[in-house]
Amino acid sequence: MELTYKERFIRFMVDCGVLTFGNFTLKSGRHAPYFINCGNYKTGAQLAQLGEYYAECIADNNIPAETLFGPAYKGIPLAVSAVIALSTKFGINAGYCFDRKEAKDHGEGGMFVGDKLTDGRKVIIIDDVMTSGKALRESLPKLKSAADVDVTGMVITVDRMEKGTGELSAVQQAKEDFGIDVYSIVNMEDIIDAIRKEIVPGKEYLDKMLEYRREYGIQ
Repeated sequence: MELTYKERFIRFMVDCGVLTFGNFTLKSGRHAPYFINCGNYKTGAQLAQLGEYYAECIADNNIPAETLFGPAYKGIPLAVSAVIALSTKFGINAGYCFDRKEAKDHGEGGMFVGDKLTDGRKVIIIDDVMTSGKALRESLPKLKSAADVDVTGMVITVDRMEKGTGELSAVQQAKEDFGIDVYSIVNMEDIIDAIRKEIVPGKEYLDKMLEYRREYGIQ
């Protein structure tokens, strides 16, 4: 059976130790039967593969891309790997840029490094996961201060499909607050489905995953 790119990505996360199952206390205080630690992507081969999955998500959703923006610091290697994969796998020669934590006051100066942002340029923000929407909330005014760019979307690895402080997930809240679509390579329903199909291990945690979804998940 040939796996879809979403199914291959879920297996990739498990193989890299990024997606694990067990009993975890999250920062929110919730007790979850799964944990996602994107810090476990740490080799060149892993980063190259990860970039391909970002590129496939961008191509699959037909997101217009002229520049990929990686918020400092963790978004920088993600944007670099994704922009390389867009070029080599899909023939899309986009630029990339990232922000400095503090504006440079010498040399070329400025807040951004890489592709020059201009009015109307179609920009995709690249990040790992969205917990509270902080990266998007901080990135938008920075981007808009450089030029009146067109942010065509944000791409993350996993949509937890989990309620925040209210009834909306972070992804839904981003759409409501900023009018920006957040695309994920996979979401929790994809992961649950992969466990059911035994594409990845974790079937002993399936009932707990479903219970957690019923309590904290959005539809």
